[in-house]
Amino acid sequence: MFLNKIKCGASGILTYGITPPKSGTLPERVREIAERTVARLMPLDIDALIVYDVQDESARTPLERPFPFLQAQDPFEFASSYLQNLKVPKIIYRPAGKFSREELATWLGNLQRYNCYPVFVGLPAPDHPVKTSLKEAYELWSCYKSTSVIGAITIPERHEVLKDEDKRMLDKTSCGVSYFISQCIFNVSYAKQVIEDLQRTCVETKSAFPTIIFTLTVCGSEKTLSFMDWLGIHVPESLKLDFRSSANMLERSTQVCLAIASELTTFCKARSIPFGFNIESIAIKNDEIDASIYMVNEVRAMLIRNGIREAIDATSTFGADTENPILAESPDLVQPNPR
Repeated sequence: MFLNKIKCGASGILTYGITPPKSGTLPERVREIAERTVARLMPLDIDALIVYDVQDESARTPLERPFPFLQAQDPFEFASSYLQNLKVPKIIYRPAGKFSREELATWLGNLQRYNCYPVFVGLPAPDHPVKTSLKEAYELWSCYKSTSVIGAITIPERHEVLKDEDKRMLDKTSCGVSYFISQCIFNVSYAKQVIEDLQRTCVETKSAFPTIIFTLTVCGSEKTLSFMDWLGIHVPESLKLDFRSSANMLERSTQVCLAIASELTTFCKARSIPFGFNIESIAIKNDEIDASIYMVNEVRAMLIRNGIREAIDATSTFGADTENPILAESPDLVQPNPR
């Protein structure tokens, strides 16, 4: 159970991340998308489903966005109205600053009724008006702390530049945050540096180490790779060259992600740090989504082999020993990766 695993600091947590359909999608089409999503995910042995809040981050960078921004539906409304047949907790992202205290209080109460847990994120631009500070949002959540957990995000790329991610994280744990979900990891050294610095700071301040959930995503095309660049995901130049020179970028990126998962597992296990993985597909192309599902099963099997995750009787979409599926592409639409 996700709640208990976070509260007791258990390792081996496994989640999957999605974005809601775009705003304006007809209800019957939303139901169709939801049914297909549930059918894909129901066989998986995951602890929770993350439903992202999609924001327009164009003001964050002067670079041109590779794909047009499409406003998505509210993640909680989508999860509570259409995904209830998927019997796992939902983790719902929300930019706290866009809402009043009253709106957030109502929203938090609704989350409780639908077995959902919040992750508060920052605003898409530094000059965006703030209605409620993160500290105030955490205070509103605190009345549910006996029956809920609250998460936050961590960005290793930010730590590489500012060198203060460990302090940012502990500031949030002091407000009740007990786990962090990372931005997509392709630079393992960045992720390791955050862990090492956070562990050192935790020892110095005698603070408990929070659970770290590393996000992994496949990359099946040059367009997906350029979009990850725009999002601020650091893919080392040598790895970009590796992807571009491979006969099959999607298959190669899947291999790399699985190697990253194995390396981070060894790293965290040696340090007795609670950790897990979140799998997603930035692109909403069929082959990349299918590869992400395959990756869930492979990461699960790796965690079980390492004695970190308990094996349960779960029937996966592709089976434990299936080859990496590379299927025909659907129209080239790409979903944003919320930060």
